[in-house]
Amino acid sequence: MPGTYRAARLDALMAAQNADGGWGYFAGKRSWLEPTVYGLLALHQQMDQPLWNRGWELVRSWQLPDGSWRPNEQVVEPHWSTALAVTLHCARRQYDTQFQRGVEWLIDARGEESTNLSRFAGMFVANNIGHDRKFAGWPWLPCTTSWIEPTSHSLVALKRAAPQISNRELRRRVTLAEGMILRRRCADGGWNYGSRAALGIDLPSYPETTALALLGLQSCGEADLSQDLIRAQELWLQCGSRLGRAWLAISLRNFGINLPEDDRELAKNDILATALEALSSPNGGHALLRPEARV
Repeated sequence: MPGTYRAARLDALMAAQNADGGWGYFAGKRSWLEPTVYGLLALHQQMDQPLWNRGWELVRSWQLPDGSWRPNEQVVEPHWSTALAVTLHCARRQYDTQFQRGVEWLIDARGEESTNLSRFAGMFVANNIGHDRKFAGWPWLPCTTSWIEPTSHSLVALKRAAPQISNRELRRRVTLAEGMILRRRCADGGWNYGSRAALGIDLPSYPETTALALLGLQSCGEADLSQDLIRAQELWLQCGSRLGRAWLAISLRNFGINLPEDDRELAKNDILATALEALSSPNGGHALLRPEARV
């Protein structure tokens, strides 16, 4: 029956919520920010319910003094998932001081290869990876190099936040990061994790990274993504990974491409996959990861 795919996943998420209001990557495990944010986005129609608000308060409590978010209660370090917390604030339409500080932290964060010192050093050292250092993306952790996935998550967050933020640097960072993703596109029309080639050999694209790169490039008016969307559809048809298939469905639906609803059985213990599969349904909330206006 239509809707049972998503309903089964929402029921599983509600049953698996931890006592602190969050979710772990697997049912019964310690809460982490990433599955908690995606669990809350999947359950976005319950924002006025105690279940949702307990998760929201947990996310809010994990912000650090510098504006970033920690990945869980025990790891007290800035983390790429700050982007997810900003996106969740946009979904809730709560643009308060915590939101502003999170956005500011994201604007300032960048891959180590794009810092002034690294760019200066790059003038004297051969660039064997083929990356243009001025196109700054985002890393998984501060003081490390940028990758496609955290860059895409940060682009989604900043594009969602842009209508609420009057900041030229935000728009500049978005443009540079779009340029970084476009320049790392694989020869087959999708994306690998960080580079399009290694040692002179073209690398293959992967489902999850291709989906996330396309999400990051939403509203990028100067890019022709037609061949990339064809590649994404090919990957969706071939993909055996739950995460990859769900991310591809979210991305393709946000580009207006119709897909049949998936018919896979529920993997109720895999919380992140369950949340993303719920979001990927035709009315599952995938539009919460779509920019509201062009940046």
